[in-house]
Amino acid sequence: MRVLVPFDAREPKTRLDPVLDPDERAAFARAMLADVLGALRAGGHAPELLATAPVESDAPVTVDERPLSPAVNDVLADREQTAVVMADLPLVGPDALARLTAPAADLVLAPGLGGGTNAVLARDPGFRVDYHDGSYRTHREWASERDASVATVDSFRLAMDIDEPDDLAEVLLHGDGHAAAWLREAGFELVTGERGLAARRD
Repeated sequence: MRVLVPFDAREPKTRLDPVLDPDERAAFARAMLADVLGALRAGGHAPELLATAPVESDAPVTVDERPLSPAVNDVLADREQTAVVMADLPLVGPDALARLTAPAADLVLAPGLGGGTNAVLARDPGFRVDYHDGSYRTHREWASERDASVATVDSFRLAMDIDEPDDLAEVLLHGDGHAAAWLREAGFELVTGERGLAARRD
């Protein structure tokens, strides 16, 4: 099974701009990527990067400057069984990833909290991703139209992708890897806010 990790090496995590400058966003994105790669390796996988620009990594790197969906779909066209795991899942661990490979379905989906698709295992060689808004629903519709079996992985750690400043609190609260350490070193800490715990910078 091929395991692909797409990574934006040019302008990562632009929605974190209110709290991180461009260099910090790039460094934090690399820290999250390190967590994802580490979790995949701990689960016995050999991840490959699909990056939008050259990036230093101890994993094999393929550079593809195109948008996410066509870049990933070219890889899917080459294999009958491929997993795609997003690079902004710093809470994921090998146990959560094992749940992605456990179901014997043609298509296994791990949805994000906003309706996206944070990880997918495609055993049907005809499957193609469409990462526009609501991609989890789109991918389920694809399976229904083709009478392909589909399984959904209900996992907080796979669902928690880090996009917005409010998401940083989850990394500090639940994370123990590179991303959590980076935030703490950058001066972030958990504080009590109006809607619960929040990440604030000293």
